[in-house]
Amino acid sequence: MNDVSPDLRRALRSLRLGKLLPVLPERLRIARERKQDPEDLLLTLFTDEIERRNQQRHARRAKAAGLLPSLVFDEWDRTANVSIDVALLDELRTLRFIDAHHHALIVGPVGVGKTMLAHALGHLAVLRDIGVICLTADKLLHTLRASRLDGTYERELRRFCDVDLLIVDDLGLRMMDARESTDLYEIVCARHRKRSMIVSSNREPAEWLTVLADPLHGQALVDRFTNNAYDLIVEGESYRKRQKPTHSE
Repeated sequence: MNDVSPDLRRALRSLRLGKLLPVLPERLRIARERKQDPEDLLLTLFTDEIERRNQQRHARRAKAAGLLPSLVFDEWDRTANVSIDVALLDELRTLRFIDAHHHALIVGPVGVGKTMLAHALGHLAVLRDIGVICLTADKLLHTLRASRLDGTYERELRRFCDVDLLIVDDLGLRMMDARESTDLYEIVCARHRKRSMIVSSNREPAEWLTVLADPLHGQALVDRFTNNAYDLIVEGESYRKRQKPTHSE
């Protein structure tokens, strides 16, 4: 920090550019060595700050959306023994399905990376300034159940119906009662061809009928969702085997 005068430090902080101070001495040193044009130096510094603010903004919005910071495509293990339609995944990564109000269904056995793919697509959406809510099916249904007790049901239901992209992870893990089945039906119907969803599940959509309490609502829900969704099938070994602790002597 010795290369930065007290007056310059005060000026940067006054302009709310104090985050530049840790990198400024090195930038100044490089600029002097290379006899860099002052305009180029300013552009470099401001570009650094813009990138930092964009990353910070994305982190805040991703956290508010319920997205885990580590579940991004850069962390996807391409050496894993997993079979996936790469061309379809690349298409989903363009997010054109959101622009067209289509859905994405990610289906596969336990541990193959369905949650990671869903969250990673959510992070891309946040970068595009698309509104995102990401939560498990159990958390979604619990939130609506609790909202009936405190009189916020209509507000919570509208929040899940109106967000640009709703990500529901682990749908179909357990039986749903009549009220939960109705809630899920209301959300899928309200979003049909108006807003997009990403759903991950261990079950094929036809199997959802076995966990929904109301057969008529179940059939209507499955029909609306499946006929407007891309199907991304993930098969292979569990990622979690790689995370199992081992003892090495």
